[in-house]
Amino acid sequence: MFAGLGRWCHDHRKLVLLLWVVTLVIGGMALGAAGTESRSEFTLPDVESRRGFDLLEEHFPVGAGQRGSIVFVAEEGSSVTDPGVRAEMEALFTEVQAIDVEVEGQTTPVSVLSPYDQGGESRIATEGDLAGRLAYAEVELPADATFEQAVEVADEIRPRAEQVDGVEVILGGQTFAEFEEPSSEVLGLGFAICILILAFGSVLAMGLPIGVALFGIGLGSILVGLLSHVATIPDFATVLGVMIGLGVGIDYALFIVTRYRENLHAGMSVRKATVVAIDTSGRAVVFAGTTVVISLLGMLVMNISFVTGLAIGAASVVAVTMVASVTLLPALLGFAGAKVEVTRWRGLIAAGLVAVALVGIGLKVPALGMLIPLAAVVIALGFVVKPLKREVPLQSRRAPEQMFSYRWSRAVQHHPVRALLAGAVFLGVLALPVFGLRLGFSDEGNYPQGSDTRRAYDLLAEGFGPGSNGPLLLVSPAPDGADPAALEGVTRALREADGVAFAAGPVPNTTDGPPDAFLWNVVPTSAPQDAETTQLVSHLRDDVLPEATAGTGLDVAVTGTVAIGVDFSDYLASRLLWFFAAVLTLSFILLMVVFRSLLVPLKAVLMNLLSIGAAYGVIVAAFQWGWLGGLLNFDGAPVEPFMPMMLFAIVFGLSMDYEVFLLSRVKEEWDRTGDSHLSVANGLAATARVITAAALIMVFVFGSFLLENDRVIKLFGTGLATAVLLDATVVRMLLVPATMELLGDRNWWLPRWLDRILPRVEVEGHAEDETDPDDPGPTSEPERELTPA
Repeated sequence: MFAGLGRWCHDHRKLVLLLWVVTLVIGGMALGAAGTESRSEFTLPDVESRRGFDLLEEHFPVGAGQRGSIVFVAEEGSSVTDPGVRAEMEALFTEVQAIDVEVEGQTTPVSVLSPYDQGGESRIATEGDLAGRLAYAEVELPADATFEQAVEVADEIRPRAEQVDGVEVILGGQTFAEFEEPSSEVLGLGFAICILILAFGSVLAMGLPIGVALFGIGLGSILVGLLSHVATIPDFATVLGVMIGLGVGIDYALFIVTRYRENLHAGMSVRKATVVAIDTSGRAVVFAGTTVVISLLGMLVMNISFVTGLAIGAASVVAVTMVASVTLLPALLGFAGAKVEVTRWRGLIAAGLVAVALVGIGLKVPALGMLIPLAAVVIALGFVVKPLKREVPLQSRRAPEQMFSYRWSRAVQHHPVRALLAGAVFLGVLALPVFGLRLGFSDEGNYPQGSDTRRAYDLLAEGFGPGSNGPLLLVSPAPDGADPAALEGVTRALREADGVAFAAGPVPNTTDGPPDAFLWNVVPTSAPQDAETTQLVSHLRDDVLPEATAGTGLDVAVTGTVAIGVDFSDYLASRLLWFFAAVLTLSFILLMVVFRSLLVPLKAVLMNLLSIGAAYGVIVAAFQWGWLGGLLNFDGAPVEPFMPMMLFAIVFGLSMDYEVFLLSRVKEEWDRTGDSHLSVANGLAATARVITAAALIMVFVFGSFLLENDRVIKLFGTGLATAVLLDATVVRMLLVPATMELLGDRNWWLPRWLDRILPRVEVEGHAEDETDPDDPGPTSEPERELTPA
């Protein structure tokens, strides 16, 4: 199958390339016409915050939507209640209320809860240095408004707010948080070009993985945008998809191109080298990519729209890049032919200039972007200036015994116990902070200093207390014959509860007759992301409210953004172990089928746990404890509850990728020599360079996301970069050779009864393609090394 696919794509390369281009163009036009409907929903099945939110939607339509805030500060010597200031702000609120949002064909005006409304006095600061000068209005959008609609509303409000005289007006809250188009993937792309040139010594061989990855993430991003109309895709799912797609897309193409060049060095024709590369490394790519997709889609069992959207978005991009690697890449190899072995100085210099320009753009240094036109000039001059037309000399290939990776493996194998203990202890120490892991959502206090969102957050915390940035909403259906004394008893109990700074209510849902529901507003003494706020939610539910409502018929549900976040975190935390167990079991079974061994997959599972645990530990120390906060401009906060699950699913697939690539070569050597010790060294020597290059690309692509303003993206990039780095170094270069040396021939032991019932899967395919009468025969291309002289 794979040989036939590679042959067909090679022979029909013009058609394959045309199909990819046409699909990309049509998909882009369709997305441009349909737009996207990205949104973040944290609703959960059968939890208290969901029940309370449903009551809000039913009985308090104003209060159930997405909320932002307009925070304003009057000049020194004046007050927000001064007639001039009040007139200016009320005029602004009137303009904001005239903004319409269309959701599912129904137009809904934006709602504004002004501090000048009756009962709105609590939105004016009365204490501290800003007393009388600071106030805020709550702005509410429909609950189903998309991310793009929230951005559009904010963009309409900002220019109007800037025209208000004598008052500083700032938009606050997650709904109106500034959104900056990410550019760090451009930085990662620049580093990838540099690494690929060093790994391949060929500009054309470098360009193939880059091109395939760009096609894959381009079409994958379009697919995610279109899927946002039928599934709840979070706002940043596309950004994460691009990050993952760029990394795995380059990785997958890198493995195939490396095998293709090895085939050329072995004397195969371009056509046969392509077919064999797809039938061998292409199989491994499909296996690894499918594993990533399956592990990502495994999160669907969580039955949470937000997690489902993340899984669908990431899996879609990975799937498209995987397909591009085994269809588009063989077509491009057909166009490139044996020229992948030739690099001229003009191409090398131009590629270097482009890489530096991309790094500059990623670092927001626009001047370096001028190097791209300069690269075009170099290419043009390269056709007339003789020195630029010359080939870059490449070193001849070295024997495996002369390679550093071979010597390193032998050194580790001479001291396997020491190597195993050193690697395990190192990863274990890095993993220690995991025992202090706290899952939860970070608040707007983690936005960069100087941003409007952070400024609004700090002003509200200063004037109204930190809890004002995340109030709790308590709602209850009205029992028959509601007792006013019982309602006041709930209010009194809330005000007296530890951790409550302010409590207001009960507010009936109607004044025209008997109310159907009552609403309370509770402001904690602590910030939304603080552990004390989480404890307050539990305290109200478990202690305060049951006692206050006993015998009254009231059934008060604690909801609001903070309560939803608490329930979301608890829900995911209770299912993480089951998810981990399912993924690890799947990895064990797949590796057992592939390598016909019990101990090889067991070692892989244990090493997976070590490397991922170490990555988790780095995340806890850096982001929860705040050790990197000063460097990366954020405060310590809990780890987003979906992060451990997402990281585990993706890193499992990537480590499976490296595991298959390394162990398949080791198994090949074992089958050829029967020497378990020599096979490890030979396998490591044959794969170390490509695994190192692939890992470096991943580390730089993922690590570049530390430059983003969004803390979630920074956290995700750090986790992936750390896990990949540890997996490709400590695990592949230390633990694997050490454990395989200690186990010797037992590495490949499998009970006969199990061998008989397991299906046979050939991940590496056949190193020699069947004879093809249409094959033009071997090339006369001399052997070359993959790095420049």
